[in-house]
Amino acid sequence: MASVFMRIFNLICMMLLIGHWSGCLQFLVPMLQAFPANSWVAINELQEAYWLEQYSWALFKAMSHMLCIGYGRFPPQSLTDMWLTMLSMISGATCYALFLGHATNLIQSLDSSRRQYREKVKQVEEYMAYRKLPREMRQRITEYFEHRYQGKFFDEEIILGELSEKLREDVINYNCRSLVASVPFFANADSNFVSDVVTKLKYEVFQPGDIIIKEGTIGTKMYFIQEGIVDIVMANGEVATSLSDGSYFGEICLLTNARRVASVRAETYCNLFSLSVDHFNAVLDQYPLMRRTMESVAAERLNKIGKNPNLLSHREEDMGSESKTINAVVNALAAEAEHVNLSQESVAKLHVSETRCFEGTKKRTMLPRPKSENNFGSPDMALVTSSNDRPLFYKSDTIHKQMSMQ
Repeated sequence: MASVFMRIFNLICMMLLIGHWSGCLQFLVPMLQAFPANSWVAINELQEAYWLEQYSWALFKAMSHMLCIGYGRFPPQSLTDMWLTMLSMISGATCYALFLGHATNLIQSLDSSRRQYREKVKQVEEYMAYRKLPREMRQRITEYFEHRYQGKFFDEEIILGELSEKLREDVINYNCRSLVASVPFFANADSNFVSDVVTKLKYEVFQPGDIIIKEGTIGTKMYFIQEGIVDIVMANGEVATSLSDGSYFGEICLLTNARRVASVRAETYCNLFSLSVDHFNAVLDQYPLMRRTMESVAAERLNKIGKNPNLLSHREEDMGSESKTINAVVNALAAEAEHVNLSQESVAKLHVSETRCFEGTKKRTMLPRPKSENNFGSPDMALVTSSNDRPLFYKSDTIHKQMSMQ
């Protein structure tokens, strides 16, 4: 705030300095001309006046020209005086425009968050008019923005995302200090556990009558109440109990991986912090003692609303039996895969042995048998000729070569 006022002060001082220079110029030019009779100094009879009086009249004349409110006591009477007047008017108009522009920017920068909120609300109003939403729905949307943002709009995710991890954690812990102080669950918890939970929370706002949790749906998050009152509603519409500041709800289905056992309705405007199921499991896996604490509280709540409090233990047994079943199936599949691999290897070996036997038999059956016991001429010892009747080799030579190769 102080820097803004200093900028405004510097701008005003700059305008006064330009006015001072213009006033000095207004008196300097007639003085260099030896105060002609038609000059404003001679007309006002200021040639022999005290310097403070001369300076005051010159500054008044210059400021009158710069602010475009007149020509002083008399309009310009000479060409030189007229040009000086126009120069003062131009400089004054320039300073006036600069002053308005800087002042507007400074005023807007004084409360940029409120200006962004007004722009956001204006955009929402144009959207509602474009979609032709009912009047009642428009009123609810307007009230929601008024309650959630309180006249100021911040993009908190971007702001915190630009900070270092340690600084972001400190800021979030400070912002949620009232929640941590009001939730008894956090009072006796480990500080590291509280910090891990708080840094993963997401701020949400619900209006009176909003159904925060619907019975029978799959749970994806749990809630911590910072401010407001909620009712736990059964399927028959009966209110089992009410929760207020510092309480939490929605953890039962996250612990049991079951569906919602009851509905939760906002009785007043509620400022809540939600914790997603992924973050919930990630944090409780690191702190098993806190998981058991939440399970005991969940069992009491199940008993209060008439549900089976042993649902949590049954769920653990189911998970244990499911894990045993899965392990048995995995082991069976592994044994079957091993048996299949052994069978495949046996088949492959049998196939290789059969192939080798077949090749040996084939070689033995393909051995040539001699048709004569000598190489003398006979009808069977005719020459083998080619297509052009040229002798190539004897049959006996071929048989002899093949037997020698064997």
